[in-house]
This record gives sequence, structure tokens and C-alpha cells, in this order.
Amino acid sequence: MDTGTSPIGSYTENLIGTLLAIFGNVLVSISLSTQKYSHVKLAGNEDLRAFYGTKTWWCGFVLTCLGEGANFASYAFAPLALIAPLNAVSILTSSILGFIFLREKFKPKDFAKRYALAFLGCILIIGGTYLFVSFGPNSHEKITAENVVMHIVGWPVLLYLFLEVIAFCLLLYFHKMRRSNYLIIILLLVALLGSVTVITAKAVSGMLLLTINGAMQLDYPIFSVMFVCLVASVVFQAGFLSQACKLHEPCLIAGVNYILSTVFAVGAGAVFYFEFNNEDVLHICMFSLGTALCLLGVFFITNNKRTTKSFEPYVTMNMANGVPIIHDNGTFSYGTLVNNDGVAPSALPVILKQSPAGFRSANTSVGHSDLKKD
Repeated sequence: MDTGTSPIGSYTENLIGTLLAIFGNVLVSISLSTQKYSHVKLAGNEDLRAFYGTKTWWCGFVLTCLGEGANFASYAFAPLALIAPLNAVSILTSSILGFIFLREKFKPKDFAKRYALAFLGCILIIGGTYLFVSFGPNSHEKITAENVVMHIVGWPVLLYLFLEVIAFCLLLYFHKMRRSNYLIIILLLVALLGSVTVITAKAVSGMLLLTINGAMQLDYPIFSVMFVCLVASVVFQAGFLSQACKLHEPCLIAGVNYILSTVFAVGAGAVFYFEFNNEDVLHICMFSLGTALCLLGVFFITNNKRTTKSFEPYVTMNMANGVPIIHDNGTFSYGTLVNNDGVAPSALPVILKQSPAGFRSANTSVGHSDLKKD
């Protein structure tokens, strides 16, 4: 489709966008570690909101705003294919800060066994980032209101949006109506919304950049439409991610979410903004290799952080026999009867001491007939 635009073959703009994305992801990682440090310092405090009064938490909040602002601005300068995989920098930085800033403990003899995959993942992310930045799309068009409208009414984008809506509705049906809380279903919903987020974020940031440079774009209706879609997609993504965090391990969520979101974001950039139209086969293959290395590196890092929770027993009373039973709670909180694997928790025998005669005689008057069967 002829969009009537002149591509910007500027390595400078790509460099600016790439550096902004790296800077933003590093700031976000530092902010999360800072806020986590604040929570750790106040662990056990009766006031659940005590961290709001600490300087470290607010410092992390400010850094989060700055980092997300830099990530948003990067979409105006570089293609989506370059910005989306750079989220691996955030995971890489968080992994490093886990050793330095949060002072995570480990024994030297266990380092190779416990952290070999994480170290390999860091190397893969660094090498993959170099490849996809070096061989990624070198040009993208100016994001004007007219160009955005022309892309939306084009048949590739209409077909892409139609298929995405169908897939989203099917996944939402299984998630809501069939109560399918599988991680892959929830994160696919997040990834589909994420593709809308990156498309609208690039459009909004691009039009804002042109407005700052003197070409007013904010009075076009398409700007308001894109801005509303951006806010809505971000809000719904946060809701689905919150549900996922209640049901599954955070490290597993981070790895799978990065993989799915990156694939969908790169695909959205290729379909909506035609970012690979002017690239040869060699550049596309090397870019794909670099992205795959980043995906594998993130998988290694997040998989290495998954740890088995310690034994968390809870006690129930077998009303038929009047004997307490200790259950292994598995991976959920106290009182949960089924663990993550869908297997009923095991019951451990309890050895009861002989109760005093006076106590037993006092309770015999109650009788077992007054107790309800479980």
C-alpha cells in the first residue's frame, strides 16, 4: 500500500530511540528494586501502608515515571521492532541488581549450580540485543495523523485487527465462561492487548513529537481515538496481569509475558507500520536470530529464579473422628485445598498425647451426637 510518505533513513533517530528505550528500562529496573528494598525493610510492620512514608519508595516511584516516559518517547524515534525486544534489558538489569542492590545471599559452592543458567541468560541477552539492534529496521515513516488513518483503512491492518478481535473474544470466552485460568490464556490476552498498546503508543508519541516540532497533530480526531485506545489497553492489561499474579509464579509470568508480548509487538510493527518492507533477507534473519537469543536468555533468567516454597502446613479438624489433620499447603496460601498441580494436598498424621482424665470427663457430656459430620 502506498502511504504517500517519505521514510526516514536516519541512523541517528534509531540510535536516539534505542538509547531512550535502554535508559527507560534500566530506570524501571532500578525503581522496582528500590521499592522492593523499601518493602523488605518494613517487613513485619503492622501498618501495611508504612512504605508510603519512606523516601526510598517515593524515589522508586519517580524513577518509574521517568523510565516509562523514556520508553514512551522512544516509540517516536525508532521502529517497534527495535523497541519491543529491548524490554529484556529490564530483566537483565533486575537480575544484576538482585546481587548488588538487594544483596541476595548465596554460597560460593552453589553458585555454579544455581546461577549458571542466569549467567548464560545474561550473555544471550547481551549478544541478542547487539544483533537485533545492528540488523533491525533502519527506517520508519513519519507518524502523522494522515498516515495513521491510511494505515488503519488498509486491508492488511483491517485483516490483522479482525483476526486479533476474534482471537481475543475466544480467549476471553474460555477465561471468563469456562473458568480457564491457565497462564498461557491469560498472558495471550495480555499480549493481544499489548500489540494494541504499542501501535497506539507509537502513533500518539509520533504525533506529539511532530506537534512539539511545530506541525500540530492534536486537533485530529485520530489522535483522540489512539489516546483512548492506549489508555484502555494499558488498564485492561494491568487487570489481566493482576489476575495472573494471584494464580501463578511471578518469575514464570515475567518470562512468558516477555516472550509473547515481544512476538506480538514485532508482528504489529511489521503489519501496521510496514517496518520490514525495505529490509533484505539477511537483515531479517539476523534480526530474528538476535530476538530469539533474547527470548531464550529471558527464559533462562526467569526459570532460574523459580524456587520451591517451603512447607506451609495448615490444620483442619476431621469432624467424624475428632482428630486434627495437618495438610501440606503446596504453593498457595493457608486454607487452600488444591495446589497448583491440581492434586489434593497430602494429609500428615498427628500424634495426640493422652489428655488428662479430668479434661476428658468434662467433655464427655457434650457427646459426639452434637457434632456435625464433615
